Amino acid sequence: MMSEQNTQDKFIAMVSATADVMLPLSDFHPRCMLTTPRHQVLLPRFPVIDYHNHLDAQDPKHVLDIMDACGIEHIVNITMKVGEEAIRMIDRYRTADATRFSTIGWMDWTGVERDDFVSVSIDRLERLVEHGAIGFKFWKDLGLSVRDASGQLLHVDDESLAPIFDKAGQLGIPVMVHIGDPEAFFLPIDANNERYEELAAHPDWSFFGAEFSKHELLDQRDRVFKRHPGTTFVAAHIAENAEDLQRVSAMLDANPNVLVDISARASELGRQPYSARKFFLRFADRILFGADLVPEVEMYRLYYRFLETADEYFEYPTHASRQGRWNIYGMDLPDDVLRKVYRDNALRLLPNIK
Repeated sequence: MMSEQNTQDKFIAMVSATADVMLPLSDFHPRCMLTTPRHQVLLPRFPVIDYHNHLDAQDPKHVLDIMDACGIEHIVNITMKVGEEAIRMIDRYRTADATRFSTIGWMDWTGVERDDFVSVSIDRLERLVEHGAIGFKFWKDLGLSVRDASGQLLHVDDESLAPIFDKAGQLGIPVMVHIGDPEAFFLPIDANNERYEELAAHPDWSFFGAEFSKHELLDQRDRVFKRHPGTTFVAAHIAENAEDLQRVSAMLDANPNVLVDISARASELGRQPYSARKFFLRFADRILFGADLVPEVEMYRLYYRFLETADEYFEYPTHASRQGRWNIYGMDLPDDVLRKVYRDNALRLLPNIK
């Protein structure tokens, strides 16, 4: 009898109603109806060094115009070129303005199957530094696709690579590492994946079924950090673990030679503003500003809004396909933290910049 009454009750019918919606997800663009304070931060509170961007395809003069318009003092270009092309890219940006641009080199896996690969790699690294490179980057192809002479997937912590990390320490340059990717990239691209649209646009970004899990890759990486205390590392994208700031905190506690950058992770940090703010306050000396997005004035201003205001529920800086269907909240960081994150921490890695 009660069940029959429930099916006839208007309130129960209202709160239990569902619908099969046929609107394509890509066409769903809801407008937020919240009325909350909104602040447009045109210029950052302090000069900014963007320590993580990719400018190979950009016109340096155009980038300088954007930098001037939104308070960017310096950008570090992480070139994705190798060999002579990398040298030309270093020269291109140094010629454009050596005070406004620096370049981080890219690990070249050409000849990885050769017995002398490590010594060749050290020669390549030294040549990059001689031509002005201020750092060196290992990307996620290490651990996910690079294979040795036997055809085996090369581990991130393979001991054969140790001399390269040691050489970077001897040369006094930081090693940036981007090992792994967001948690969702290691899961099926289905209705339960929070980054479904991004992965649908970039199916090659999916590592579901990879030989090493995300956390196995991070464990391998952390062993490299521990093995080379004399080398400074920059763990890109909040150490590729922005979804778990407790793990990142433990890694930083265990490895005083490691910094992290925030590039392309405002989306993750901004949806956990309480935890993220505590993280920034605790590790203020070890966090670097980075964008990892095509330089645009409004993109940088969204970063400033995220870091400097207490605004609620606004869009995060991202690429065209976005990173997930959520918005972010500002962290309202104090000046002493902003100054370090925006500029001072990067200056320690850029000895030629005053």
